[in-house]
Amino acid sequence: MVHQKGFCDLGFAKVDTDRCSRRGFAEAIYCPGKTKEHLKKIALALLKKKQDLILTRLDKKVYLYLKKSIAGLKYNPTARIAYRCLRKKNPKSGIVLVVSAGTADLPVAEEAGQTAEVLGNKVERLYDVGVAGVHRLMHNVGKLRSAAVIIVVAGMEGALASLVSGMVSVPVVAVPTSCGYGASFSGLSALLTMLNGCSPGVAVVNIDNGFGAGYLAGLINK
Repeated sequence: MVHQKGFCDLGFAKVDTDRCSRRGFAEAIYCPGKTKEHLKKIALALLKKKQDLILTRLDKKVYLYLKKSIAGLKYNPTARIAYRCLRKKNPKSGIVLVVSAGTADLPVAEEAGQTAEVLGNKVERLYDVGVAGVHRLMHNVGKLRSAAVIIVVAGMEGALASLVSGMVSVPVVAVPTSCGYGASFSGLSALLTMLNGCSPGVAVVNIDNGFGAGYLAGLINK
């Protein structure tokens, strides 16, 4: 392990230990494609530098392996996120509200919500309020309008993001999901709907990118 200014050279990876000072949060570890041994070395390198940990798309079996070496490591099985927070964060007064169209969208919605929580945000959830039963959303207008930023997670045609944005005065982060039948093209239909939505103030992240949505919402709330 070689420590350079701003990063730690592990040979197979160069861990960015300066990201927290630049962005407000430590480097996140995207787990697919990495061996469990490499994940362990990266995580321990961050902890040695007193960085918070967040590991995304982490298989539960690998989490059970990692927690043997990382005391206090927690896991959200729906979000497939493991995390450990070392740094004390200044509480953010605004609420990040995560809204999902259906229960099939919950893994992505939870990834967004858990990410925002690890970043130090107050997070509330409003799940299964898609446009196929829009009265469910209308019953929660007060909750929508009390949020500082809203994350909307939806598959199929992805219309929920534009609808929510048209009802509130705060930024909306839209997350298309790959849920849907054949012509949804694994989330492409929802992505294009969100990009072409008529309500202004909507930022769109990549398909199934709950982490990116939670991170962006945290920066907005900051």
